[in-house]
Order: sequence, then structure tokens, then C-alpha cells
Amino acid sequence: MDIPQPNGAGEPLLPRFDGPCIANVVPALIGATDAPPWLPAAALEADRVVLLVIDGLGWEQLQARPTLAPTLRSFAGGAITTIAPSTTATALTTITTGLPPGQHGVVGYRVAVEGRVLNTLRWTVDGRDARTSIPPATFQPHACFGAQKPAIVTRAEFRTSGFTGAHLDGTRFSGYRVLSTLVTEVGRLLGAHEPFVYAYYDGLDKVGHEYGLGPHYDAELVAIDRMVADLLAVAPPGTALVVISDHGQVHVDDNVVTLHPDVAALVALQSGEGRFRWLHPRAGRGADLLAACQDHHADTAWVRSVEQTLDEGWWGPDPTDAARRRLGAVALVAREDVAYHDPDDTGPYVLVGRHGSLTSAEMLVPLLVASV
Repeated sequence: MDIPQPNGAGEPLLPRFDGPCIANVVPALIGATDAPPWLPAAALEADRVVLLVIDGLGWEQLQARPTLAPTLRSFAGGAITTIAPSTTATALTTITTGLPPGQHGVVGYRVAVEGRVLNTLRWTVDGRDARTSIPPATFQPHACFGAQKPAIVTRAEFRTSGFTGAHLDGTRFSGYRVLSTLVTEVGRLLGAHEPFVYAYYDGLDKVGHEYGLGPHYDAELVAIDRMVADLLAVAPPGTALVVISDHGQVHVDDNVVTLHPDVAALVALQSGEGRFRWLHPRAGRGADLLAACQDHHADTAWVRSVEQTLDEGWWGPDPTDAARRRLGAVALVAREDVAYHDPDDTGPYVLVGRHGSLTSAEMLVPLLVASV
């Protein structure tokens, strides 16, 4: 499989919506589209399929650690692209719906909604539950998995979350608490003759965020590789295990850039995240904001107006009006290993590993297949 490349040196790596991209995996596996040539045949010839999404496993990070994941390295396949921004909420919704962000509308981790910012993973606004004020099924109305209602296995605590309602509505939920019970639940469902099982594991992403891409990340990858081997062991003959991810990561640590005062003075609101920061201008100052960002932040970021991102196809074909309204006016998309500070975008700890941008380290993810 050819590895997707940017259009030119120093340019962002854009999603391959018409080819090897996470948007096209589920439609092919459930028979909603013709089989693409980049999907290994074993995934299409099997009696049953397990689609395992490993959050935070970039292609480049996997290739840099060949001895740590011998099971995954034995699979067929290669690299495909994720979507823009390369972030969990957007990517998982694309995987389950088969739609680009411009159509499903979950266009980021922190999304502007009528002057407020919705945290789509927590489904909160200003730290408060927003499931009533911004109903997930209205915010993202498209059916997932072609409305086939498959069995899914994800963390038990996600069962009633707003984000689950937005990207897994209508599925048959099986929860797990620890890594071993993910394997047990998948094995149980396969034993019950489920033809398609979706499983999601977020441990690698969590470790990368808190510790970066060092020894903790490596140890977690080793544990995941053992889990993958265990999944193969519990799968009956005729099963294909398909492994993909939502994004890669880069090691940012404390390389956090504060907006230049000339830029900050023109900003009314920020959305997005550290490596894909949307800036919303004060009234009538959009052109000034774009110029100021180009003057002060083009050394570390791809600076784009929202119109440029639409013209360049970052959001896929035919973005909806609802999706367009959720974008900012100017995007700071990190080209270097930095993040852009927003005092309202905080968490329980400082993020060491990050993602969201359009570098190859974040945009390239594995598509790997093995059959039993």
C-alpha cells in the first residue's frame, strides 16, 4: 500500500476522502460500498469481522517501534489517513458514520455553537452537562454503521455519554472496565455468532497525553500488542481482525505558544484544540486577524482562513451549513511540535503528547488485518 503524501514539501497532509482514509473503512467492511483496492482481502473474505480502534496509534509511531509490537507488525496492510482535525471526537464519528467531518458536523474536540464552546468528548459547555441544551442526536443526526445496529465494545462508563449518543447511537452496547474484559466481551460476542463487532480502546492515547512518547508509551504499546494477540486467540476460525486508529501523536511537552498580543487583541473566542486552534474574531476584524496571525505565527503554524480550508477540501465534499457555522474564522494548525494556548482549554494535567494537526505523524494511521 502506498503511503499517502502531502501535495508538496512543507504542506499539510490532507485526508484522502476519495481513497485510503478512515472514512471509507466501515462502509467497505459492512458492504455499503465496493471493496477498495487498499483494504486487504482478508477483511472482505472473512465470515465475521472485528474492527478494533486503538486511540492514538499513529503509523509513524508504530514504525519507529518495530520490536515492541510483533503481533501488529505481522498483520497485512499499511498506512491510511485520518481526517481534519486529527482528533478523537471527529475521527471516531467519521469512522462510525463513514462520513467526512463536513457532513457529520463533529468538526473538532471543542466546537463553537452559537457563541459557546461545546466540549464534544465530555458533552459539556462551561463545565456543565449539555445533553439537554445541545442534544447529541440533533447535533450529529446521521446513522452510524449504515443503521445496521452492530455490537460494540467500549468502556462501560461511556454508555450514557453525550458523545456516545452522537457517534454510536442505535448500536448494541457492551461495556468493559479493564483491558482483559475487552477481550472477554469480544470473545463472547464472536461466540454468539455476531458478524461484525466494533471495539475501541483508549489507553495509548491517555498515556501519550500524560507522559509523551517515551517509556510509558512504549510499555502501553507492548500491552496493546498482547491484547491483540489475545483477541486472535479467542476469535473462532473465519474471523478477520481489522486494526485502525483515529490519529497519531507528537511530543510537545511544554512547547506551548501564547498568542501574540497583536493577535489576542483581535480574538473574541477560541475553539478547537492546542494543535488545531480556531480563532473567532471580534466584529469586523476577520481580515486583520488573518494578517496578524500570518505575521506572528506562520513560523510554527499553517495559517489558514476558513475559506481556504473549505476551498482546499479539508472537511470533505459538500460541507453542510451547520458544519460551516461550527468552524472558526482563522485556523492555527501547528506545523512544528508546539501547541497554542487557550486559557479556557484546560484539563487535569498538562498534555505532553498532543494531536489535532495535519503533520504526517498525526495524520497517518495504520490499517492492519489478520485472519484466523
